[in-house]
Amino acid sequence: MKEQLRQCEYLIMFLFKIILYFCVFWTFYRLFAIRNWQLLNASRTAAVTALSYLISGYLFLKIYGGYDVGKRKSKPIIISVSLAAAMTDIVAYIMLCVMNTNQVNNQKFTLEQPWLLLIIFAIQMLIINIAVYGGNYIYFKIYDPARCLIVTSSQRSLNEICKSIRKYKLQYKICRNVDYRNESLKDLITKYDTVFVYDVPVKERTQIVEFCYQNMKNVYINPEMADVVELNAHHIMLDDVSLLNMSSKGLRAEQRFVKRISDLLISITALVVTSPILLISAIAIKLNDGGAIFFKQNRATRDGKIFSVYKLRTMKENVDNYLSVVNDDRVTSVGKVLRRFRIDEIPQFINVIKGDMSVVGPRPEMLANIFNYTNDLPEFEYRLRVKAGITGYAQIAGKYNTSPKDKLILDLMYIEEYSFWMDIKLIFQTLIVIFKKNSTEAFDNEKLSDYQDSQKGYGSFAYSLGKEYEYDEVQDKVLGE
Repeated sequence: MKEQLRQCEYLIMFLFKIILYFCVFWTFYRLFAIRNWQLLNASRTAAVTALSYLISGYLFLKIYGGYDVGKRKSKPIIISVSLAAAMTDIVAYIMLCVMNTNQVNNQKFTLEQPWLLLIIFAIQMLIINIAVYGGNYIYFKIYDPARCLIVTSSQRSLNEICKSIRKYKLQYKICRNVDYRNESLKDLITKYDTVFVYDVPVKERTQIVEFCYQNMKNVYINPEMADVVELNAHHIMLDDVSLLNMSSKGLRAEQRFVKRISDLLISITALVVTSPILLISAIAIKLNDGGAIFFKQNRATRDGKIFSVYKLRTMKENVDNYLSVVNDDRVTSVGKVLRRFRIDEIPQFINVIKGDMSVVGPRPEMLANIFNYTNDLPEFEYRLRVKAGITGYAQIAGKYNTSPKDKLILDLMYIEEYSFWMDIKLIFQTLIVIFKKNSTEAFDNEKLSDYQDSQKGYGSFAYSLGKEYEYDEVQDKVLGE
């Protein structure tokens, strides 16, 4: 009976998804059909427009993410689905204009009713907002938050993972935390729905994961280097022995060639398209304090090669150079706007044309940071197996103040799983960063101190692991807030 009820709930959410996608499609199709009667008849124009919408819609949903209520917060889902809808509208609109270029309609290619796209998108945004907020409301009325056990190794690690989990209080309820060395660990695991294993040695972590799998418990782990390498492993057979081949040699010659050609095409196009923005920004910088427009700084790219990265200046001149912090008084008023929308990064397309950088790749770190990070994370130099990039997986999935280790893991995932399709996805997903308010989140004093201390140890437990708390108490007592 319980399984049948769950299947019914899945069906309800699936129907929500189908209805949303159909409404978004029909808004575009029906409004353009007012002046394009052929869209409502069996015609080539109708077929091509509908197919281009469905195919591009599928691809953009794969790139940005779909209607996954219950898994993400409402605003990120709205941003993802809205961007997918906007891109799909543009593609289908262009195809419709192409099909209307004929002797009967337009003698030459014409953008018909471009203003209608704005009306359509506004209606789609309303539909998407209602569907997402309504879907998440219904989902969390049906499902209670998963009862969670946190398994970790120190108070600092506990604080880090609790701070992240507490942002998803509708999905997860922290019920208990325990040291991975606790003798009662296995008994505790059987009592909870979901287990978070964070900052636990690989050997013990493997044993915990295997026990969770055996007992059908949902488990989350923070990846280590070995996990990233295994992601790209290929299964092979030597005689009748099953093996996983894990080779990491960076990008192949043909991959580098394709990447270089696409880098040049994208960079030249980007500089031409954004030239008005660059001009306005340059004037604003000059009017603000009369200083230099551009800023150059030495960074490292593939194989440790040093180059000068170009950026629009966002800080006052002749100030100390260190990681940006909250309410940083070195940042100018114009610089705050340029940083918020990543406009200061546009000149780096010149670096791409010169061959110093790629459009997609690990962000080039300051030389001092590379030295500091590598002292504590020797694997940090693995990022230098490919060219540095303007955008990358770590910039899209993470934030400015994401820890060096987490950035390293994300960058290595990109390197190990590289494909041309992944580059395309990340280029389009870069638009999401503009809408993420915390993407440029600077370091607070505590985090900056942690960076400068190069992650010296995790400290001792300030509280006794193993206590059982109500959710609110975990926030107040464990996190000390």
